[in-house]
Amino acid sequence: MNVLKIATAGSVDDGKSTLIGRLLYDTQSLTNDKVESIKKSSKQKGYDYLDLSLATDGLVAEREQGITIDVAHIYFSTAKKSYIIADTPGHVEYTRNMVTGASSSQVSIILIDARKGVIEQTNRHFFINNLLRVKDVIVAINKMDLVEYEEEIYNKIKKDFQTLNEKSTYNEQNVSYIPISAINGGNVVNKSADMPWYNGQTILELLENIDTLDSQQSTQARFPVQTVIRPKTDLHHDFRGYAGKLYGNTLRVGDAVTVLPSLTQTKISKIHFYNSEYTEAIAESSIIIELENDVNVTRGDMIVKTNELPIVQKDVNATICWMDDKKLIEGAKYLVQHNSNTVLAKIEKVKNIIATDFSGSKVASQLSINEIGNVNIKLSKPIYVDTYAKNKLNGAFILIDTASNTTAGVGFVI
Repeated sequence: MNVLKIATAGSVDDGKSTLIGRLLYDTQSLTNDKVESIKKSSKQKGYDYLDLSLATDGLVAEREQGITIDVAHIYFSTAKKSYIIADTPGHVEYTRNMVTGASSSQVSIILIDARKGVIEQTNRHFFINNLLRVKDVIVAINKMDLVEYEEEIYNKIKKDFQTLNEKSTYNEQNVSYIPISAINGGNVVNKSADMPWYNGQTILELLENIDTLDSQQSTQARFPVQTVIRPKTDLHHDFRGYAGKLYGNTLRVGDAVTVLPSLTQTKISKIHFYNSEYTEAIAESSIIIELENDVNVTRGDMIVKTNELPIVQKDVNATICWMDDKKLIEGAKYLVQHNSNTVLAKIEKVKNIIATDFSGSKVASQLSINEIGNVNIKLSKPIYVDTYAKNKLNGAFILIDTASNTTAGVGFVI
């Protein structure tokens, strides 16, 4: 079954958690005891409706404050697809959490309060989706019930967002607009009788029809080696296989491949998945590859098709989203984790801070937490990358603090 990964975004109280709860409730994806718990909590609070935000706000602090703090992952399925939703926080100080949630998503749902329209946080969330090259964006104009379901209000917000979209790299066909009432369920799973002027799809209908294939993903195969398989048994004493996850495109038995960084050329002799053997492996498959020649391959190496070599470089220009309380400064040393390859790195230059409202950038020499900027990094040895625009999975990396071993930032190769 196809799996669609979704990220939600929006300002505080725009209704992200309620929208997700409504999706779960109206698709019968909540267990009976969860529904009863929501009914009981809603009654205790004196509500005359179901507080479906309780289906997702899992932390005690979230339930107490009625806000989302951490990224919550929610799973549900319909007859057509399976879904993974990353419910991301709306506060400015949790920008790094939104980057984390949206980084692996194919679709983003940006909520806008119909009473407030496009605001600063809307710009920020759309900018991050554009930066991360999330394939499709659904603009859900929520709380239409609080503006008397006025079509003019929907049209004005849609026009304002279309003006914002002109500053992005999105094509108009990849941005959809839906007026909804998450609290009442209008245009979420079922059509709203209160908005007869809207003839488009509901949110679920749109999600059901979105192609899960990321058209922006590279068509070039990338196979980072996770580990070398050498069984110590009599039956397999000559076996040497290379395990990892395949990205980008397919690999087939007989393909001419190059091992990086040695540039050794050989061919694929066998492809294994668990205890079965195949002639072809598709992207996103976790496999074991055998090569025709007994070449030197270790963890951190990468196997690619010989006519599809990535960039091999020690000096990397990247856009960094900074996630650490300790500022990113020039001269600081970190570990770069790129796929299965770990390399010592030095921050050569912090070039600028990028405004998250599409207004440009300003010169800077450091980055603070939640800031995004362009940085030059010098590595102790080369890595094998593509630009993030060309291949999202092979163009991203993380920076690890060598003292605390925490993730300090995430980078996207320019």
